[in-house]
Amino acid sequence: MENLVNGYMDAFWRGRRVFITGSTGFKGSWLAVWLARYGAVLCGYALPALQRDDLFNAARVGELCPTVIGDIRDSACLTAALQDFAPQTVFHLAAQSLVRRSYVNPLETFSTNLMGTCNLLNAARDVSTLESVLVVSTDKCYRNREWDWGYRENDELGGSDPYSASKAAVEIAVESFRRSFYAPGGIGLASARGGNVVGGGDFAMERLVPDIARAWRDDQEIVLRYPKATRPWQHVLDCLSGYICLARAVTTNRDSFSRGFNFGPDATGEATVLTVLEELGKKLPVRRRINQAEQPYEAARLTLDTSLARQSLGWRPRLSLVQTLDWTGTWYADYFGGRDARELTQSQISNYEILGQT
Repeated sequence: MENLVNGYMDAFWRGRRVFITGSTGFKGSWLAVWLARYGAVLCGYALPALQRDDLFNAARVGELCPTVIGDIRDSACLTAALQDFAPQTVFHLAAQSLVRRSYVNPLETFSTNLMGTCNLLNAARDVSTLESVLVVSTDKCYRNREWDWGYRENDELGGSDPYSASKAAVEIAVESFRRSFYAPGGIGLASARGGNVVGGGDFAMERLVPDIARAWRDDQEIVLRYPKATRPWQHVLDCLSGYICLARAVTTNRDSFSRGFNFGPDATGEATVLTVLEELGKKLPVRRRINQAEQPYEAARLTLDTSLARQSLGWRPRLSLVQTLDWTGTWYADYFGGRDARELTQSQISNYEILGQT
């Protein structure tokens, strides 16, 4: 059990050929920096990181993870990249991940999330070196009942907004590919469903923490749309430790781990948007205003039951909500203060690993 928890720290990843879609994104960049520390041979596939402050650019992640610039919907380009690199493990993180954007362009959301995933799974299964694929999903793949308890992996899939519906459809597609092609071919295929992930280096638009960081930097007010919405807030390193642990497990024991797993915080990580703003304000204080206009539908409450990952993988979150927001606020404050983004990122990874040894 302990070896699974510390899977990212042992020799398993050294020299392993790992393909990361969405490598220019927030989580993809953190993942690349972390796996590079342990000697993985990396290749990314993603759209370009357009902002100077995007972690991929700021931390020079391309030096650690050479990345093919391409759209996940471009099957020919994706297939060529996979065949050329010949990975053993694939992390699929590329996605259109914003709920509000899915209302503006639902077809982009469905084509990127669903057909992009199908493109990846179809192309990867023909790579002769492939041993495992981990598809990164979301807690929003569940049909939301506004329950007070966490959703489990066998609860009903669904989604009222285009983003959530597209992710539910992804989970169905993953199960189809698993049963039809991956299991018969002896390839591990798992999906990881996470909650709201935060941490330094996220500069996406219309996300709470990046909006707060920009408002603090520019001395602007933050506009809240859903101040009472409750979410499971989780540090990116807690989330990625689960992904890395599961990817190792589904490679070494595909029959037991080829399925969906939830990764989320403990009960302390469930908090309202307003609570997050106030706690993060200890490092990044900003003025706030609540937008009273009618907003597109988003679930009021959404939590995950992570018992399966805890019991079968031995995984657990290591950071409380207070620690999560303290680490996040510190990253942004130090970065805007002139500290090197890669040094900041590697330092927090190192500190996180130390927590796992106590």
